[in-house]
Amino acid sequence: MACVIAAPSSGSGKTLLSLLLSAWARCRKLKLQPFKVGPDYLDPQLLSAAAGRPCRNLDPVLCGPDWVQRSFHGFGGSADLALVEGVMGLFDGVGVSEQGSTAAVACLLQLPVVLVVDGSGQAASLAALVKGFRDHDPRIQLAGVVLNRVSSPRHRDLLTEVLEGIGIKLLGCLPRDAQLDLPSRHLGLAPAHELADQTPRLKAWCALAEAHLDLESFRTLLRAPTAGEDPIKGILPEAQRKGAQQRPIPVAVAEDEAFHFRYPETRELLDAMGMPVVAWRPLDNEAIPSAAGGLMLPGGFPEQHASRLSQCSRSLESIRNWYGQRPIYAECGGLLLLGRSLTDLQGEPHAMAGVLPFEASKGNLQVGYRTLSSAADGLVLRQGDRLSGHEFHRWQLNRDVPGQEQPSLQALWQVDGWRTRPRAEGWGNQTIHASWVHLHWASCTTICCRWRAALETVSSPSRVTP
Repeated sequence: MACVIAAPSSGSGKTLLSLLLSAWARCRKLKLQPFKVGPDYLDPQLLSAAAGRPCRNLDPVLCGPDWVQRSFHGFGGSADLALVEGVMGLFDGVGVSEQGSTAAVACLLQLPVVLVVDGSGQAASLAALVKGFRDHDPRIQLAGVVLNRVSSPRHRDLLTEVLEGIGIKLLGCLPRDAQLDLPSRHLGLAPAHELADQTPRLKAWCALAEAHLDLESFRTLLRAPTAGEDPIKGILPEAQRKGAQQRPIPVAVAEDEAFHFRYPETRELLDAMGMPVVAWRPLDNEAIPSAAGGLMLPGGFPEQHASRLSQCSRSLESIRNWYGQRPIYAECGGLLLLGRSLTDLQGEPHAMAGVLPFEASKGNLQVGYRTLSSAADGLVLRQGDRLSGHEFHRWQLNRDVPGQEQPSLQALWQVDGWRTRPRAEGWGNQTIHASWVHLHWASCTTICCRWRAALETVSSPSRVTP
């Protein structure tokens, strides 16, 4: 069955409740599979750490409904329990629509919804709020409510009576507690690796869940869905799997505190197609691993570590030696590493690899789904391709950098989105793909197939000069 953890708005406590349930299940030796609606990277990191299993994104806009179904049953069906953490408010989707919303995913998967409501400062008004969400869409099955930030036993009794008056089941009341505080950064919650003392934190979350949640009801609501086919094996033709196993080509992937925005399915897909991942830590001033045939630079927070990155001379020189010789795929934060300079959170510029003609500095928030139309052949694109992606950053690029003209580079695609002006974006040719836009490789295996084909055109890797 499983259930969806939703809320009237962001900041109500969806992630908090999801973490408590994940920690409780893990402490009680139950395998719980967490999912997250939307393209988020940060909440899934926390849920993965709490559950001890990789959190999977369910995003019908980015990945399509078929992949959402495949992922939910394939990954969820292998666990004892499963939960789906929603995104923003229950009905918030693209622009003013419900497309891609938590409600849309709940309807697609036919799952009941648990509504997390911030109870602070409320009494009888709670009834109007909850009734509105219960009755807004008859397809939504509201299984109950969890109240967050309940200040006292008297407040709990008051809100319980209000919910009883409208026939809504109360599934728990979470108090104000310092152990429930989650630190934030400039793009959302702090990544999981910044949370210290995770083992004591998990035990504390488990204790809070047992003290304040109706876990008997949640055991029923969280029952895992019927098992489905392994999602990764199911999307790869047998011939590709056999061919990939005969010719392994390692891929270096930046993995450290600066670069950690990646979907787990990407690595699994690379492994299934014979491209085992070799971790590369640019913040440790390492050269790109000599065994690698391709380099992937995922998103993250390089701006937070810009000063330290600028001192990693071996890492940056390694990129310069690699550029134009072997394939590079870079998204968002990975793109910033390739420019001439990057301004940190304090406004100070720091030198980067300098292989792409821009300087990066803080700008306005750019966030939303993007429709992508490729105008030319490239590393993983072909002319006429139409893809879906997601953009989320606060940095801007100054392309007017003297002496950095590179006529061999071209824009990757035309980018469009809700209330955005169509524009040419990214840099690319046959050996590089660098863009602000995040893609979900497992939902479009053509990308990974073209990536492997590009690696196969390169001769056996020789050592990169550090």
